[in-house]
Amino acid sequence: MRDYIRQRILEEARYIAETKSTVRHTATVFLSSKSTVHKDVTERLKEIDKDLCEAVRQVLELNLSERHIRGGLATRKKYLKKKNDGR
Repeated sequence: MRDYIRQRILEEARYIAETKSTVRHTATVFLSSKSTVHKDVTERLKEIDKDLCEAVRQVLELNLSERHIRGGLATRKKYLKKKNDGR
């Protein structure tokens, strides 16, 4: 694995572990695609750092379990904004 790819994977993984960030937000921060970040932290990271991989896996599982809640809050916010704007 090339050094720059290895470095990118570690930076993304540390960011997710430290900030409890989602894959989508991490991709935005690192100017990368969701698919790349997801593959980096779920597949490639295992070869580099097993402990960090476990920490990231726990964050991703938490994000997955909370996804439906965040989606509902986003929808609620959207319709409250429409109501307040008079639409």
